[in-house]
Amino acid sequence: MMLMTMEFPLNREILTTIRLSVGGLCALTGFDLEAAEDCKVCVTEGLLLLMHGGSERARLSFARENGLRVCMEGTGKCAPGESAPEEEISIALLTALVEDLSWERGENGSRIEFLFKGL
Repeated sequence: MMLMTMEFPLNREILTTIRLSVGGLCALTGFDLEAAEDCKVCVTEGLLLLMHGGSERARLSFARENGLRVCMEGTGKCAPGESAPEEEISIALLTALVEDLSWERGENGSRIEFLFKGL
């Protein structure tokens, strides 16, 4: 069941607003405070991966699916270069906190999807 979709320019200034929105969504879906914080971290790290890859805009979708299914799509000229240390940290955090993580990079955008179940 689709819960919410947002589209926005991808820049650091908007990340706080997105974190607040994700926190509210987590509260509505029944996650406790600790799980909500972890989910906000996951979404932020995913958006940072899109930004580091050169995405200029993002589409963020949430669906209820035995937890919270999160899909992030970034558009813009994506840099296919080697991963930066920041990317490795983001990937490590996501890998530790989510299930079914997938990350696809293309010339015109990237897509990150994962299932967040909480603790």
